[in-house]
Amino acid sequence: MITKRIIPCLDVKDGRVVKGVNFKNLNDVSSPVELAKYYTNNGADELVFYDITASFEERKLFTDILKEVASQIFIPLTVGGGINTLDDFDRVLKCGADKVSVNSGAIRNPELITEAAKKYGNQCVVLSVDVKRVDGEFHVFAKGGRQDTGMEAISWIKDCVSRGAGEVVVNSIDTDGVKGGFDIEMLRRVCDVVSVPVIASGGAGSIEHFVDLFNQVPDASAGLAASIFHFGEVSIKDLKEELDKKDIIVRL
Repeated sequence: MITKRIIPCLDVKDGRVVKGVNFKNLNDVSSPVELAKYYTNNGADELVFYDITASFEERKLFTDILKEVASQIFIPLTVGGGINTLDDFDRVLKCGADKVSVNSGAIRNPELITEAAKKYGNQCVVLSVDVKRVDGEFHVFAKGGRQDTGMEAISWIKDCVSRGAGEVVVNSIDTDGVKGGFDIEMLRRVCDVVSVPVIASGGAGSIEHFVDLFNQVPDASAGLAASIFHFGEVSIKDLKEELDKKDIIVRL
């Protein structure tokens, strides 16, 4: 069995980590640099850094704060927000990112995934998808969850992986910040159509939700969460110890 990863997510707005519910009502949490240092020293397997308003505001990702975060951590760092060109990939990688996450940029130009995978390797290209149910269908949303593209999410994910995305982060807008558990149905559907690592995001509210995720969606590679880690509701150490007790393989 493959080791399951636990990944905290830093949603950064105006240089601060924020968190909301269903992608709305964002509240200030902390400094991304301080949180990054905390997580690298307290058992996180990787870290995700999203500049969450870069696409909506049609600007480039903040690189000064990213450089500072990257300099403080010793675990893999995935970075996204406002990634629209190969130059954006290059800039973010030079700031210390290990992997680059693309969302709205790929919706505008799917060829970006193909080109980035050719230049930097599939392992460097992470597809991040914001998904919400609309009339019983899973739809892809753009602009930080603000805009319904009308595209069906499962086929979109499958297409992007065929273009070269080496990993998929599936963000459930329906469960984001609600703390009622991961969107098991959606994650199963995604895992059924791709063979690359799938990271579950949105809905974690307890240790049990991670246990449910890995038991009910055994092909899920990682669980990603924000507020339960940021606010100390669940420690990564306690979470991993419980997963280990339940025979779910993690790095202790």
